[in-house]
Amino acid sequence: MARLLSSTQLEALCWLAAASIESWLEGRRDAPAAPDDSRLSEPGASFVTLTHSGQLRGCIGMLQPVRPLWQDVWENARAAAARDPRFPPLAKAEWPDTDVEVSVLGAPEPIPADSEAELLARLRPGEDGLTLIWRGHRGTFLPDVWSQLPAAPDFLRHLKQKAGLPPDFWAPDMVFERYTTQRAYLTARQRSVR
Repeated sequence: MARLLSSTQLEALCWLAAASIESWLEGRRDAPAAPDDSRLSEPGASFVTLTHSGQLRGCIGMLQPVRPLWQDVWENARAAAARDPRFPPLAKAEWPDTDVEVSVLGAPEPIPADSEAELLARLRPGEDGLTLIWRGHRGTFLPDVWSQLPAAPDFLRHLKQKAGLPPDFWAPDMVFERYTTQRAYLTARQRSVR
């Protein structure tokens, strides 16, 4: 998204993600009507992350804006609950203790680098999401992964492994793109008091 979203818009996307998961858990396939807010109907890319009792439970998203942002969040929420290949589908019994995070991605920006040292020097820890692309290998880390891997060399090594490459691998034709995100959270407790 070119312009930043307001906190109200981000909160609305979190509630939309929760509604999507609840609808899926109830076996409904219906999607809501487009929201009145035209900004949420602009093309946008998002990730939806689920944590259950503080542990990652699902994370699915898109790197490029291919559909309206609200629809991207709706679909990614269902996918995070049902189709993250790292986890079994979310069970109804888990939902009351599951938090929802929506990350809206900014436009990707190429990071030219002739060496790993040059790439590491250009990274902005805590701020950049990073995508690696090389000959059919692809991996991305959202900016919040820096909280678990605060050292840039560790961040990059783990990203390479996520992309299916050895941690010390480097090739001159690797492509790296950075992006920033706007994030909002909806805790299980917040959902329960509404």
